Amino acid sequence: MLFTIQVNNKKIKAEKGETILSALNRNGIIIPTLCRMKEFTPTGACRMCVVEVEGRDRLVTACSQPVEEWMKIKTHSPRVIMARKTIVELLLSNHPDDCLYCDRNLNCELQRLAEELNIRERRIRGRKIKPRLDQSSPAIVRELSKCILCGRCVRVCEEVITSTSLDFINKGRETHVGAAMDRDFNFSSCIHCGQCVLVCPTGALHEKHNITEVQEYLNKPDIIKVIQYSSMVVYGIAEELGMRYTKEFDRILNAILRKIGFDKVFKTGTGTDICITEITGQLADKIENKVDTPLYISACPAWVKFAEQFIPSLIPQLSTVKSPQQITGVLIKTLVAGQLGVKPEEIFSVSATPCIAMKFEARRDGMMRKGISDVDSVLTVRELARLIRLYGIDTTNIEHEPADEPMAGRSSSAVLAEVSGGLAEGVIRSYHFMKLDKEPDKHLFKKLRSGGSFRETTVQVGEIEVKIAVVDGLTGLEKLKTFLASGEKYDLVEVMTCPGGCVHGAGLPFNTSKDEIKSRSKLVYQADDTEAINLPCKSPSLINLYGKHLKGNSDIADKKIFFTHFEKRNVLL
Repeated sequence: MLFTIQVNNKKIKAEKGETILSALNRNGIIIPTLCRMKEFTPTGACRMCVVEVEGRDRLVTACSQPVEEWMKIKTHSPRVIMARKTIVELLLSNHPDDCLYCDRNLNCELQRLAEELNIRERRIRGRKIKPRLDQSSPAIVRELSKCILCGRCVRVCEEVITSTSLDFINKGRETHVGAAMDRDFNFSSCIHCGQCVLVCPTGALHEKHNITEVQEYLNKPDIIKVIQYSSMVVYGIAEELGMRYTKEFDRILNAILRKIGFDKVFKTGTGTDICITEITGQLADKIENKVDTPLYISACPAWVKFAEQFIPSLIPQLSTVKSPQQITGVLIKTLVAGQLGVKPEEIFSVSATPCIAMKFEARRDGMMRKGISDVDSVLTVRELARLIRLYGIDTTNIEHEPADEPMAGRSSSAVLAEVSGGLAEGVIRSYHFMKLDKEPDKHLFKKLRSGGSFRETTVQVGEIEVKIAVVDGLTGLEKLKTFLASGEKYDLVEVMTCPGGCVHGAGLPFNTSKDEIKSRSKLVYQADDTEAINLPCKSPSLINLYGKHLKGNSDIADKKIFFTHFEKRNVLL
C-alpha cells in the first residue's frame, strides 16, 4: 500500500512496511551509511543514516525505522549534518593517519564521508588504537587499527559464508573484531573466501599482496616468467582499468602482460577444460559402478577447506581433480618446462585470479610436486591492475597478441565455470556428448542458471537420469542436507562459496552491487551463446594436449598430476 510522506518539505510516495532509508533511496534521496548492507537485517549501529523526524526528540536511524504516514522528515538539516559530521570525527579521532599508504586509499568509505562532510581538521583527539598487523593468513591481512566496528565482516562471515570465523571481542573501548580467543587468522576457521574483504569499508581487511615478490622475479633475467589468467580476470581488468570490454580484450591483456616482462602467457581456461574432462570421467565411473553417494566438485578452494573443517564425512565424496589454476600450474612446471628445456625451479609461475582463496590453495601440501609448487605466486585482479599501472603501460595504444601454446585456447564451458552452476553444466554437457555423441539442448540447464542458494535439475542422457544439485553460497548447504536426509539422490553436486560464483570473487574490483554481478554473469552467458567451441573435447588446445603433448611427456602421461588429495583439517579455534 502506498501513501504520502513529507521529506524536506516535499511530498514523496512511501510503501507500507519499508524503512525510511528504502523510501528515500527509491525516491532518489541518498543519505550516507556505513554499517548497512543490502538484503541484511538493519542494525543502526553506525548511526550515519540518522534523520530528523518532526515530533521526535531524538534523531532516528533511517535504515531501521519503518516509515509511517504521518512523518515529516528532514534528511540534511543542520542538526542532522552536525550529527553525521561528529560521528565521522569520532571515528577519525583514533583512526591511523596513513591514508597515503592504505590499501583502500581513494576507495575508502570513511575517507569519502570525511570529504563529503567537509571535515578538514581534527577537532576531537582520541587514544589511537594499538597497531596490530595480522599477516598469519596466506590470503588475508588484518589491520585492527583501521577497524571502525561496523560489523559488516562479522555478518557476512556468519550469515553468508557460515564459517563464523569473526566476532566482536571485549567491551567498551576495548571492543574489536577478531577470531576466536583473539588469536591470529591461521588458528581460526577462516576459509579465505575473502567476502569480508569485499565489504570492509576501510581496509582493515585486505588481500595479502604478492606484487613485490612478482616484481622481484620480473627483474631476474635467468628466470622464465610465466603467467596464467582466468576468463573472469579479463572482465575484471577491463573494469578496473576503466576500459570497455570487448571480445578481443584478452588479446590486449596478453600484450600488456608481455610488456610488463612475462615470457609466456597462458589461459587458465585450458586447465578448466582439463578439469571438466577429468571430472566427467569420474562421474561416468560413478554412474557405471552405481555408486549411491554424490560426486562433489572441488574446484572452489574455499569450499574444500570448509568441507575439510566442518564436514569431514564428505571428503571421500570430493572429486580429487585439482582446480583449473593448479592444473595449469602443474602443466607449466612439467610440459612447458620440458618444451623450454629448463628445470621446473627455473620457472616463476604466476596466476591471476578473481579469487583470494586461490592464494591459500597454491600453498596446500597437495599442490606441489617433488617439493616444487605448481603455482609460485597468486595475484588478484586488483593487484594485477596495480602492476599494470606501475609499469606505465598505455592500454589504449597496444597491439593485439595471442596467448602462448599449448594453453592458448579454451571452450565456452571454461568461461561458464566462472558462474555458480556453470562447472556442473559443463561436466553434464561433456558427459552427454561422451554417451550420445551430440551436445544437449541448453534449455535443459535452465534451472541451474536460475537464482537461489540451492538449485537442482535432472538431465536425461539416453536411458540414464543424471540428477544435479548446485549450492550457490554456503547457506544452501542446509537445503542440500535436508534433501539428502529425506532420501534424495544426486549424482553431481557443485558448491560455490561466493554467492553467484567467481563473478562475485573477492579479488575483483570493489563493486558488489547485484547489478554489477548480473552484468558479469551476462557476459559469461553471452560468451557461451556466441562462441563456436562449447565443449572441452572440441577445443583444439585440449585435443592437442591430450593427443600429442601428454603422451609425449613421461611425467604427465598417466595424468596423475591432475589429481590431489584432501584430508580432515583440525581447526584449533
